[in-house]
Amino acid sequence: MPDLYELLGVPRDASPDDIKRAYRRQARQHHPDAGGDEEAFKQITHAYQVLSDPQKRDRYDRFGDDGTPQARGAGQDPFGFGQGGFGGIGDVIDAFFGSAFGGGAPSGGGRSRTTPGRDVLVGVEVTLEDVVTGVRREVEVEVASLCDICGGSGSASGKPPAACTTCGGQGQVQRVVRTAFGQLATASPCPTCSGSGRQVADPCTGCGGEGRRAQRRTLGVDIPAGVDEGDRLRVTGAGEAGRQGAPPGDLYVEVRLTPHEWFERDGRDLIAEINVPVTQAALGGTVTVPTVDGAEVEVPIPAGTQSGQHLIVRRAGLPSSASGRRGDLRLAVRVEVPTDLDTEQRELLSRLAEMRGEPLAADGRGLFTRLRDAFR
Repeated sequence: MPDLYELLGVPRDASPDDIKRAYRRQARQHHPDAGGDEEAFKQITHAYQVLSDPQKRDRYDRFGDDGTPQARGAGQDPFGFGQGGFGGIGDVIDAFFGSAFGGGAPSGGGRSRTTPGRDVLVGVEVTLEDVVTGVRREVEVEVASLCDICGGSGSASGKPPAACTTCGGQGQVQRVVRTAFGQLATASPCPTCSGSGRQVADPCTGCGGEGRRAQRRTLGVDIPAGVDEGDRLRVTGAGEAGRQGAPPGDLYVEVRLTPHEWFERDGRDLIAEINVPVTQAALGGTVTVPTVDGAEVEVPIPAGTQSGQHLIVRRAGLPSSASGRRGDLRLAVRVEVPTDLDTEQRELLSRLAEMRGEPLAADGRGLFTRLRDAFR
């Protein structure tokens, strides 16, 4: 693969503006619609894609570029128009600085196209209990919907749109500019039809010929069990309506989990803290705890349980959306030390400490103080 800087004809310290100007110049020279070499055009487009991106340029300066499809992004165009209805390399150039290769329609024919409606994103709050069982939520959106007067045609009489009288159905208008290098033809979206190439003769009074108008809608959305924070659920065709009957966009519902008063999430596991009396922690026993399902379960407390130790309740966590397998409930133990001992209880603990050989600082001196005095 030739050096990318050499392909564009710029030095290695070229500024972003220098790179852009060089790419425009080379693109006009090598564009296939202007009789240029398509392979050369692909190479300079790849060079611009790399050198116009600061991160990609830095990586290229340090490690080079082998020119493989993986390095070039495997079919990606440098401007991110691949999802917007642009057909090929010629459309990339048109999107960047307009058609600049003489009058007449582009090689692909007319530019008339219907523009699908935009996608819409809304958020929905769900609880951990909802994650276990799944739930149906209603979401309210205000988007451009099909006009209820004309049914989305944009026409008051119901007649279908005809070719735009301004652009002749091309969806773009061209103008010729005289430059020092000769005549340069540029193209821009038609102001009459907004680039669709179609025009309504008798616009609907409700939507002005758009075929859509802003409306507030309430939709029911099924939230499946196992969803996670940030998951997006797609409702096909529930987004913004397209102009003059074009396909609608989609609705994306982003899940937000409401914090729980007791449980904390750790992936599919749930964590909760339980208080265990010091006697129960020492001798063992059981404790009854609620689960996220709303049930209660008895959990054994092994003798000698320490503060900070986790007790595990298997399969009492959250389910996986893929397999349905549930995580665990982890109970973090906090051993409670009594602070309101009466005289008899204090004597009992003192006797226990004496039996276990655990010294008490009854004289007011701490353990380290007494150890230090013993070695003097």
